[in-house]
Amino acid sequence: QAFTGSLELMEGRTKFEELCIPLCIIPATVSNNVPGSDFSIGADTALNTITTTCDRIKQSAAGTKRRVFIIETMGGFCGYLATMAGLAGGADAAYIYEEHFNIHDLQVGNPGRRGGGVCVSPPRCPGLGSARLHPLLLLCPTHSKVPLVGVCSAPSPPPPLPTLEVGSLLLPAEHPPHLPHLSPPGRIFANTPDSACLLGMRKRSLVFQPITELKDQTDFEHRIPKEQWWLKLRPILKILAKYHIELDTSERAHLEHITRKNLALEATL
Repeated sequence: QAFTGSLELMEGRTKFEELCIPLCIIPATVSNNVPGSDFSIGADTALNTITTTCDRIKQSAAGTKRRVFIIETMGGFCGYLATMAGLAGGADAAYIYEEHFNIHDLQVGNPGRRGGGVCVSPPRCPGLGSARLHPLLLLCPTHSKVPLVGVCSAPSPPPPLPTLEVGSLLLPAEHPPHLPHLSPPGRIFANTPDSACLLGMRKRSLVFQPITELKDQTDFEHRIPKEQWWLKLRPILKILAKYHIELDTSERAHLEHITRKNLALEATL
């Protein structure tokens, strides 16, 4: 909402001079769906809560057979919490909007085949909530009961580390190095693209990025970035759940793009 609101304020600068003020967005949402930032404030605390819940349910599921526990997480159309909670909590599957699935995938994955299983999914996405997963899981022959745990992503009181991270973000946001829009009389007039930016966490750095450049990287209909780094971790989730998949992690796979480039150069020569 802050990202969309800042874009509307920038568009209104041509009509209202009062809107020509510096803007800085700090990503703070448990969904971690802010474009231009790898992480957001609050997502880590919510992830800790979900992982703790998954660990407790996993102990109960270990003593049962052919039973699947469905955990609904927050996040809307963004599957960051569901994916990372599935990795950290040892879930058998994590169904998200970014990766479509059908009944065949449920039969192949077969959550609960080794006893009790845990599935993680966001409830608001159409077709991903418990209303659809419950009858689909009942179609698999090895599932007898599917207890619903419900939404469990409400963050607990934040630990000290995320609180300190908030302070590290507020400090550069109050004094951005590239916004010298203060005129000698003391009047502020900011109408350049870099006067409205987002302070994002990129790997190990804090980067100021103009929101006009991030506009093309955003899916406004589903409120998620078009490219998300954590999607590359999805195969690890299937490996930990002992799915029968083929994943080439050899040195040849890492150098495949270089090999193809060399072959293309030789063909042109």
